[in-house]
Amino acid sequence: MNEQASFAFRNDDPSILTLDSIGWQSIQNPDYSFTGDERPDFGHVIFQYTLNGLGYIEYEQQCIPLPRGTGFLVKVPSKHRYFYKSEDEPWEVLWLNLSGDEASRIWDLVIAQEGPIIRRDPNSPIIHAFRKLLRSIAEEKITDKYQLSAKVYEWMIALVQTSREVSREISTSSSSLIQRAKDFMKQHYAQPLTLDQLAEHCGVNKYHLCRLFQKSDQTSPLAYLRDRRMEAAVALLRTTELPVQTIGEMCGFENSSYFGKVFREYMSMTPKEYRMKKIEFPYDAIYYE
Repeated sequence: MNEQASFAFRNDDPSILTLDSIGWQSIQNPDYSFTGDERPDFGHVIFQYTLNGLGYIEYEQQCIPLPRGTGFLVKVPSKHRYFYKSEDEPWEVLWLNLSGDEASRIWDLVIAQEGPIIRRDPNSPIIHAFRKLLRSIAEEKITDKYQLSAKVYEWMIALVQTSREVSREISTSSSSLIQRAKDFMKQHYAQPLTLDQLAEHCGVNKYHLCRLFQKSDQTSPLAYLRDRRMEAAVALLRTTELPVQTIGEMCGFENSSYFGKVFREYMSMTPKEYRMKKIEFPYDAIYYE
């Protein structure tokens, strides 16, 4: 497919992933502007990717340029505005709008890993998959909502796969730093560690440490620490007769009430109930890696 085109679809079936619209277009009008909390259409998600030229998006009080190889993921409604300024060349973009719970879930997943601005090479699998999807509509005339839904799923799988690959692209030095933090937490989970203390031990800013953990493991340092504390608590509950309160203290929980609350979040039962349910839960250890 060598010509720009756009297509829209309308159906009221909320049970499936729905392609609302898709296109490849060249934007030259400086009045081109869409605000996420003022649009008349709502309840969908948007992907837009720059092939050539330059556009902009305002997001969280920042104005972010969108050069070639850059795209964005946003929901409608939400506080954002993407627009074109009068530039030397048109803003050439690929875009699609999707509806459905699964689209919203995938957007949340990718945004949590990368943020709303994503960077992909024009030869990336998601761009190839996008062109394949657009070609199936333009040339093969596929308009059936179920066939379209299946093809959009293929594109979203490519999006998720490339997002995970990007999130794993982390330097050797950063990997070493993350492992140092993990080893420290495994050794000292019983102590009342703070994020500041952990960052100081690793010799980095705490915000930088959090970003590295999110990019590498899709979690936070304190969530990782809580997992290790829970692993230790579960093992002690099942392999010792120590009082529940003592186990909580030994595993770094500040008081028995907080220990009980966290335990219920993980196991949907109290520590005492877990200790007694040896038939239903015959595990001496549970790992949350």
